[in-house]
Amino acid sequence: MESAKASAALSGRDFVTPEDIRRVASAVLGHRVMLTPEREMEGFTTSYVIDQIINTVEIPR
Repeated sequence: MESAKASAALSGRDFVTPEDIRRVASAVLGHRVMLTPEREMEGFTTSYVIDQIINTVEIPR
């Protein structure tokens, strides 16, 4: 959340948007995701997996 707040502040806003979350998700979560050796051999990366998860989550209205 702190990274998303920083992203918003750098964009001149005092509130966080879903785009701020998307922008920082890979950098913040990358060290927490461990791929199986099979997925690594298939060419998957942690950034790709995080992006896929983030893109499947519906943005609340």
